[in-house]
Amino acid sequence: MSDLYQPDSALDLLRRFEGSSEAIRRYLHERFDRICEFDMQLKAMAAVRDPDAVLRATDHVRGPLGGLPVAIKDIFDTHDLVTAYGSPIYGGHRPASDAAIVTVLRRQGALSIGKTVTCEFAYMAPTPTRNPCALNRTAGGSSSGSAGAVAAGYAPLAIGSQTAGSTIRPASFCGVAGYKPTFGLLPTSGMKCFSWSFDTVGLFASGVREVAHLAQALSGRPLAVTDLPAKPIFGLPESYPWAPASVNAASVLNRAVHAIEAAGAKVTPVDFAPWMSELVGVHATMQSYESFRTLGFEYDLYREQLTPMLRDFLDRAADVTTDAYIDACAKAEAAKTALLAWFDGIDALLTPSAVDEAPDGLGSTGDPAFSRNWTLLGTPCVSVPGFRGERGGPIGVQVIGRRGEDAATLALAAFAEAALKKA
Repeated sequence: MSDLYQPDSALDLLRRFEGSSEAIRRYLHERFDRICEFDMQLKAMAAVRDPDAVLRATDHVRGPLGGLPVAIKDIFDTHDLVTAYGSPIYGGHRPASDAAIVTVLRRQGALSIGKTVTCEFAYMAPTPTRNPCALNRTAGGSSSGSAGAVAAGYAPLAIGSQTAGSTIRPASFCGVAGYKPTFGLLPTSGMKCFSWSFDTVGLFASGVREVAHLAQALSGRPLAVTDLPAKPIFGLPESYPWAPASVNAASVLNRAVHAIEAAGAKVTPVDFAPWMSELVGVHATMQSYESFRTLGFEYDLYREQLTPMLRDFLDRAADVTTDAYIDACAKAEAAKTALLAWFDGIDALLTPSAVDEAPDGLGSTGDPAFSRNWTLLGTPCVSVPGFRGERGGPIGVQVIGRRGEDAATLALAAFAEAALKKA
């Protein structure tokens, strides 16, 4: 394991700070020093704020985030930092205002330390960000920098996004907690849109309770984990309609199941409904149709500045008809309705967070197969850290809840996390 893997607990830090501006400033000094020392290697940061400006703000922090540093994915507008969306098309771009989620962070007492590296327009073109757990591996995508920044201890909290698997997968690869809320729970105004039906603000922290605290502060809803559920029932799929888990990931999930059962939960086998296999194509159709329109300006005027991966994707997306899109939308809505009954008898679902450990090299950000359908369905998902695979890299366990039941899903994820820690 790399020495760069040193995530900090946001809740422990809040107890350490106890409202002391001096304690916050000392910690911020350490974080900026750490970024300066390691980010030439890690390449998680797209832009770093002036430390003096951040330190001056410590006298005025209020709210539940109490001076905690946060790193923000570079697809969210920031008026005081360049926002390039991972693209040379927007080199030097300075928006006139902040994204809504950035404003909420500030109002709740968080201190932005800078912007994190993102795949181009939050698609899948690889980034230079290395994995803090193993520098010869990817940190995932598209929220590579956000997951990497938390895992490396640059900040205890980070903001990312998910349109297919861009929060859950990098959280799994980097050994931190990642949370994709119910669709629409957190505001996306001021976020570079890729697919308006799926784009979701994602959150990163060292653990589940920490990410739940952040979620509560940003949403205004009671999402913090106070008590663990008693004798929950988890559903365990017997097979997957999108792609099989690797033997490695399946082994990690099996170990997790044993730990969760030992902690008092019941784990029962479940079969996916037949329509679940159809959703892979539904997601592809809707995302293609919408992205060809949201990125129409860049495609029409700056096509040659797009990466070949994104350019080729948009070339294919141009062929998706409106009739095909309308049909896909109808299937997505029908699936959301059917999902309510499918969850009968279980509190949440357990799956691997990703197909495998982070792949070697930086040529791919990994496969979003284990997240894509849940993003389409708008359900809350949490990648729970704790176990490592046979090659030494983290593999998260994904807890998936009912749409709108984010508090219960986070509590169930915290139950799983506590069980994994005891194993």
